[in-house]
Amino acid sequence: MSAKKGDTVFIHYTGRFEDGMEFDSSRGRDPLTFEVGGGQVVPGFEEAVIGMEEGEKKEAFVSPEKGYGERKEELIKDFPRSVLGASQATKGQTVQLQTADGQIVNATVDKLSDDAVTFDFNHPLAGKTLCFEIELVNIKK
Repeated sequence: MSAKKGDTVFIHYTGRFEDGMEFDSSRGRDPLTFEVGGGQVVPGFEEAVIGMEEGEKKEAFVSPEKGYGERKEELIKDFPRSVLGASQATKGQTVQLQTADGQIVNATVDKLSDDAVTFDFNHPLAGKTLCFEIELVNIKK
């Protein structure tokens, strides 16, 4: 039996960058569970799972277009340092900010000066080709 749209799949995976550095893994945790075709994972990962059989292992490369998208310079923005309030941020730190309409968004601190902070609102994996080792543990029809 192979995975197809509408199936719920249980996956173990390890994600690495092209240089081999690991950025995430389900090993040591419960398998990742999602409905194929449900848009819960990036398109390239989902496409790699379609057609896999229980117990099958494979390696899949996901381009930025099928992953987290290309990096966009317009998503890097400067704000007054007061946006951080009393908190002490450091370069590379991920922070949560609240928009004017109350939505919470994640941003990475890109640069800091005495009076300004530059936030990068791109997803941390944007612009990267990702390599996944995938093991299909179970399929629930």
